[in-house]
Amino acid sequence: MAPNSVVVTMEKPSNFSLLELNGSDSSLFPEKQKGVSPKQFTWFLFLKAHRVFSSLSWLAMAVQTMFVSAKKRIALSEVSEEEPKYRGRLYRFIKAFLVLSIVALLIEVVAHFKKWNLNLMQPWEVQGLVQWSYMAWLSFRVDYIAPLVITLSKFCTVLFLIQSLDRLVLCLGCFWLRYKNLKPKIEAEADDIEDSFSFFPMVLVQIPMCNEREVYAQSISAACQLDWPKDRILIQVLDDSDDTSLQLLIQDEVSSWREKGVDIVYRHRLIRTGYKAGNLKSAMGCDYVKDSEFVAIFDADFQPNSDFLKQTIPHFKDNPELGLVQARWSFVNKDENLLTRLQNINLCFHFEVEQQVNGLFLNFFGFNGTAGVWRIKALEESGGWLERTTVEDMDIAVRAHLNGWKFIFLNDVKVLCELPESYEAYKKQQHRWHSGPMQLFRLCLPAIITSKISVWKKANLIFLFFLLRKLILPFYSFTLFCIILPLTMFIPEAELPIWVICYVPIFMSLLNILPAPKSFPFLVPYLLFENTMSVTKFNAMVSGLFQLGSAYEWVVTKKTGRSSESDLIAFAERESKSSTEEKILRRHSESGLELLSKLKEEEKVPPLKKMKNRLYRKELALAFLLLTAAGRSLLSAHGVHFYFLLFQGLSFLVVGLDLIGEQMS
Repeated sequence: MAPNSVVVTMEKPSNFSLLELNGSDSSLFPEKQKGVSPKQFTWFLFLKAHRVFSSLSWLAMAVQTMFVSAKKRIALSEVSEEEPKYRGRLYRFIKAFLVLSIVALLIEVVAHFKKWNLNLMQPWEVQGLVQWSYMAWLSFRVDYIAPLVITLSKFCTVLFLIQSLDRLVLCLGCFWLRYKNLKPKIEAEADDIEDSFSFFPMVLVQIPMCNEREVYAQSISAACQLDWPKDRILIQVLDDSDDTSLQLLIQDEVSSWREKGVDIVYRHRLIRTGYKAGNLKSAMGCDYVKDSEFVAIFDADFQPNSDFLKQTIPHFKDNPELGLVQARWSFVNKDENLLTRLQNINLCFHFEVEQQVNGLFLNFFGFNGTAGVWRIKALEESGGWLERTTVEDMDIAVRAHLNGWKFIFLNDVKVLCELPESYEAYKKQQHRWHSGPMQLFRLCLPAIITSKISVWKKANLIFLFFLLRKLILPFYSFTLFCIILPLTMFIPEAELPIWVICYVPIFMSLLNILPAPKSFPFLVPYLLFENTMSVTKFNAMVSGLFQLGSAYEWVVTKKTGRSSESDLIAFAERESKSSTEEKILRRHSESGLELLSKLKEEEKVPPLKKMKNRLYRKELALAFLLLTAAGRSLLSAHGVHFYFLLFQGLSFLVVGLDLIGEQMS
């Protein structure tokens, strides 16, 4: 029995009962409830105050830690030098816009607290030069500026809706493919494929690389382990590296596989003209290439499965019009950080929706530059690799399409590769991917118009493939959400409706994220990040369209050399059999000894690498511009507009301070 319990015995003529009452339960005896003393009440208040102050101190410490971290990264950072003087026009425009916005915000704050209003004041009630200037600005804004901004916003909104409709149609096409289970099928029977030796045509495998120290070994290993008759496959390692020690390492890797019976050759160019296109063009000029019927291309970070050729080559059998079979990319580091997660959303939509739908309904899509198999005859009849743009893969795909060749996209065949983990690498990659198509559009527009393909295919190439998806998309996304939206905060007559800045973008983001359903929690960060990247894509689009100097830049995307679990197991097994040093000594060659000495020297003096982050001026300027517009929106109590501008400004600030992704070394 509890120590504080009371037993009450109730006697009756017929029976009795025991009732046990817990002393802590005083609800049964309200008259006995003990009152709270002033001392206890004081201690209660002190306890509540202590909890409040603890929460505030924790919040203050968190904010202080964040600012200290940001201050430290800023102090150790360097301003990005990606834009020389000849291409700083966009930054100067944004900076001027920011200064005007700050001045306008200050005037609006004064007007807000002094309650100046054009509709409620008479001309004789105006007092002072500042108030008169403000009233004159309001009149000028209503009569002249607002109509121009309204016209521009309507134009961009129409483009936004057209692009959204295109995205919706693509998604409906993808749903239809899934519903009907439509996918490319091999024409020949399975028995014929296995029994017929003609199924094994001569295949050339090319691995173009340039200073790919982190990934060269795994890419060569994956290519050498392709399941194909050894006498029907030839592997070319096309090295454009300018590092002598790295060249020796790659040569050693090639030699070790050649000793195992793999038909593999190493090619190195002294002068890297034409970048990747020049490398592939030079390799296709070799005499032994004439013996091959197909060529499979893998970038240095791609690791095809051993059955890759058996899943792709059979599609060419009894299909003489087929020029390209493209496989899907799969990423070993898609969950590495927030940046790679957001990239994975974009690329999943690109492969599963855009390329799969276009491949099945149009037999055309842009070649991805890697993880694909070309019929060499299609390459030759289309003019081969050209060095005129930084998107040589899209260039050859468009020319092959104009020559009547068909493409197939295999969504079920996946090749492992790596996503850029730093914002610096991702930004340079996106600049090349969005400036190159505009260069190509200028060059191939006459060929498209005069080609013999159908009018529908010409319209698809010009209006959908190039204009809508490569030009209009970066134009309206930057202009509408980064320029017009903050501008309308100071010109309320041209205010954008909520459905333009909220409902439609969220719906489009939902469609984009459907191919990667596990990424649904990142819906809002994805929407904000895509708008943040619009400044890079817009700048790249303009530089490519008007042939500015940055349009011809080619920077190799930085790799980390991450491997999948199966790759790590295979690597461990291979290393357990023989170490690199033993392989070199067993060969007793001068190059091997030289390589061994170089490796030992590198081990003695390891290179010192300092991690640095950059400051991106355009992103920072846009961050402050959007935050300034958010302040003006707060004065007007806009609601959704304020929150969108606030969070979009913060996302620009995070990216501008290089606080997303890994740091570059």
